[in-house]
Amino acid sequence: MIPIQLTIAGLYSYQERQTIDFRNLTEAGLFGIFGSVGSGKSSILEAISYALYGETERLHGRDNRAYNMMNLKSKRAYIEFDFTNFENRIFRATREFKRNSKNFEDVKTAVVFYEFKNDSWITIEATKADEIIGLSYANFKRTIIIPQGQFKEFLELGAKDRTTMMKEIFNLQKFDLQQNTSILYNKNKSDLDQLEGQLKGFEEVNEEQISGQKEILKVNQETFTQLQSAFAKTEEKYQQQKNLKTDFETLKEKKESFKLLSAQKSKIDLLERNTTIFDQTFRLFDPLFTLKIKLKIEVENERKNKEEQSKKVNETIKKFENVLAKIKVILPQYEQLEPSKLQENDLKLIVELLNFSAEIKLLQDRSARGLLQLKEVEEKEKIFKNNIVELAKNAAHLKSQRIDATLLLNVGNWFSTNKTLKESYLKQEQKVLDYKSQIQQITLDFKSKKISEENFAEIFKEKADILDAETKTLTDQRNQLEVQKRLSHFASELHDGENCPLCGSLEHPNIIEFADVNAEITSVVEQMKKTENQKEDMRKTFSESEKLLDRKSIFEEQLKSEEKIIRDLAEQTKAHLSDFQWTEFRPDNEAEFNTIRMQSFELEKQIESLSTKNIEEQNKLETQRKTVEKFTAALQNLKLQEKEFETKIKSNLENLKLLKWDDFIEEKNSVVIRTLQQLSKQNRETEQNYQLLIQQEKELSPKLAEQKAIQNQLEKRVLEIEKEISENEGNLQSALVTQQFSNIDEVQQILKQEINIAANRNKIETFKIEFKVVQELIDNLSLKLKDFTFEEESFLQLSEQFAQEQTDLNSANDTVVKMLAEIQRLEQEFKKKEQLLKEFALLQKRAENLKIITNLFKGSGFVQYVSSIYLRQLCNHANIRFRRMTRNQLSLQLNDNNDFEIIDYLNEGRCRSVKTLSGGQAFQVSLSLALALAESVQANAKAEKNFFFIDEGFGTQDSESVNVVFETLTNLQKENRIVGIISHVEELKEKIPISLSVFKDEERGSLITFN
Repeated sequence: MIPIQLTIAGLYSYQERQTIDFRNLTEAGLFGIFGSVGSGKSSILEAISYALYGETERLHGRDNRAYNMMNLKSKRAYIEFDFTNFENRIFRATREFKRNSKNFEDVKTAVVFYEFKNDSWITIEATKADEIIGLSYANFKRTIIIPQGQFKEFLELGAKDRTTMMKEIFNLQKFDLQQNTSILYNKNKSDLDQLEGQLKGFEEVNEEQISGQKEILKVNQETFTQLQSAFAKTEEKYQQQKNLKTDFETLKEKKESFKLLSAQKSKIDLLERNTTIFDQTFRLFDPLFTLKIKLKIEVENERKNKEEQSKKVNETIKKFENVLAKIKVILPQYEQLEPSKLQENDLKLIVELLNFSAEIKLLQDRSARGLLQLKEVEEKEKIFKNNIVELAKNAAHLKSQRIDATLLLNVGNWFSTNKTLKESYLKQEQKVLDYKSQIQQITLDFKSKKISEENFAEIFKEKADILDAETKTLTDQRNQLEVQKRLSHFASELHDGENCPLCGSLEHPNIIEFADVNAEITSVVEQMKKTENQKEDMRKTFSESEKLLDRKSIFEEQLKSEEKIIRDLAEQTKAHLSDFQWTEFRPDNEAEFNTIRMQSFELEKQIESLSTKNIEEQNKLETQRKTVEKFTAALQNLKLQEKEFETKIKSNLENLKLLKWDDFIEEKNSVVIRTLQQLSKQNRETEQNYQLLIQQEKELSPKLAEQKAIQNQLEKRVLEIEKEISENEGNLQSALVTQQFSNIDEVQQILKQEINIAANRNKIETFKIEFKVVQELIDNLSLKLKDFTFEEESFLQLSEQFAQEQTDLNSANDTVVKMLAEIQRLEQEFKKKEQLLKEFALLQKRAENLKIITNLFKGSGFVQYVSSIYLRQLCNHANIRFRRMTRNQLSLQLNDNNDFEIIDYLNEGRCRSVKTLSGGQAFQVSLSLALALAESVQANAKAEKNFFFIDEGFGTQDSESVNVVFETLTNLQKENRIVGIISHVEELKEKIPISLSVFKDEERGSLITFN
């Protein structure tokens, strides 16, 4: 981010509008902003950060920031900041404050961002600069503009906050691969589960199963081969008998067919003779008869067309002669059309002249009325001017009675703080009393229980030891009694000849007798329960007492803390009272101050009211001025329109050809318009009628010639057809003579038979072929079967044998085919199983690797690792400047927890906390780190230049250190870096080539000048 220009008005101590052009400053590479303490130097940085992010370090949203940032003497505040981002695009951020005229403390703000495109500022939707600059506000104030009191923030950041910052600045989110690896791991697990499910379907598929199926297939194939051999022999015998049966049946059938064909032969011979005669006659006479009919029809049609065409020609001749007659009648009117059109045009000009004359009269009337209104408005304008002068005098008088607003604000803040301190003191006194009461209550509780607070633990311990000893004694008694009870049981169970359950002996010479101990055991158990209850009650009492003592200890600590606070409040109240330095008021009389402040507020309201009225009167005056300008412009416009009409009248008079204007001056406009309309209609009708008749003549002349040509062609065609009819009659007579027919009727009688020549010839040819084929087939079969006989019963037996063997063979074949298909299926399934097992092994290996990767990236661990690398690089870059500033006495390093430490080379290179640095050393290391961080940001953003602002620290340096720091900053110019320094140290001002100064004027507020 490179600043271009900043404009401030009404912000903090800046009453008047101030503009800083950073272009000259940034071109120098190193510049300064100097001024005394409180002059408004840091407000420049706050204006930039607030314009961009809506945030400042001094004030937060809950602090009523808008009201406190706005100058108390201003009704409006404005910030406008132009800058270029890392993409060299130009942006503008604006923030505007407006005070509510009815509520002094109510201040509204508005923000707008712009981008400079195509030589203009275009509004954009952004309301903060995070996306434009590429940094959040927190990182912006760490790497570009570092406010007062925040210079060491990055140095002292915790590991978590520093990692978060590094992630944002260096885009380390790309190394946060936890989600990606988790997705891959879950997908791989899903694939493993799916494969495992698929493999369950292949559990029975194995090589042993396939081998067993192949053995069974081999046996079935041998059976199929045997059946196939036996069936081949039977099939051969069956086909021989079947063919023999077919031949005998065919011979019998063909002999019967031959008898039928022999009976039909005479009919076929007669059909052949009649078909031949019809064919010859049809070929010769049918074309001649067809042509004769065609020519007859054609000659009739052409004669009819000839008659219709003659009628059309006569009608067209009549129309053409009629049009010529009409043209002859209208021609004289058409020849007089040109003068009539000139007269029509003159009438149009005269109508316009009459309209122009009327308009000029109206304009003259409006001008007269406008002059009267203009005089009235000018009188009102004078009244408003007098009112404004009077209001200004009254406002000046009231302003002279004003009390300094800053004084009232400071005194009001003092009384507010004083009230807060008193209230806090009273609350603190009550807290002290409450804690004392609680401590006293605990002491009373101990007394009521007759327990000593000092040695209650020893007393309870002694009692507990006594009860424990009593419990132990009772336990021993119970155990002894239980042993006696068990021995009594074993003694009662001893019998002669049986083994002793304890020693295994068969002899029992002296059996001990025991009394019944159940009652004693019950008594001991009851005493043990009573002792335990006593111990439990004692433990509860001890726990409660211990808790009471803990509470008392806590209350006593809190009491000490609250008593210290009350003492501090007393000291603060005393110190606060000593800060009261305003002789105009008394610290013990807040009511008097409030009365004066209310009077001041009332005075401000009166001044505000007068100012509002002044603005209203000025607005009215401005309105009247605009009205005067409007009327003046309107009168001038009326004059211009009048001149325009006069010019048009002159032009129209010059264009008159036949008519005279003097003849129509007194004529009514409506009469002239009616005459114009009649003449215009007459001219239009004459022209239209003449053009229509000429067009009709042009259309009828070629049409008539075309129709006559068609008539002549039809006459010629009729003669040609009559000649063809005569030739056809001659051809018919010649054919009758050639074929020896006596007349045409005889020919027509033959043609009426309508014999289908092709069908008859096909029928005759088919019969001849069939007759010959049947005859030859009978001869061949008779010769073939001369030495053979056929028995139907033997053929039936052979057929049954053939069908049975064919069924057995098909069954065996189906079994073999099914087994082959099953074996093929098993082999394919086995291959799939092998492939799935390979994939399963790969996925298992991938799952192991992904688990390792997931653990690596878990909990952003890898991001923290990468962040630590960036931090070490940052530390190394910072040390280049830090060592030079400290003359190689100190350097910076990261410890195992990624926290910064200092290596002290004057003390054997031992490490110590950064918090042990002096103020000057802390400034040096913070500056080195900030510069290194800004360089990294610049490299990460790929910006050609970058900007860096320093707003503290030089006051902590001695003159020699200042020279070292200044030399470091000067060298930044060679690294394409721009550094701005804010300081009140005058020594630096002489070293920096270009700077601006900020000073505070009591009346005008903070002002900026360039050096």
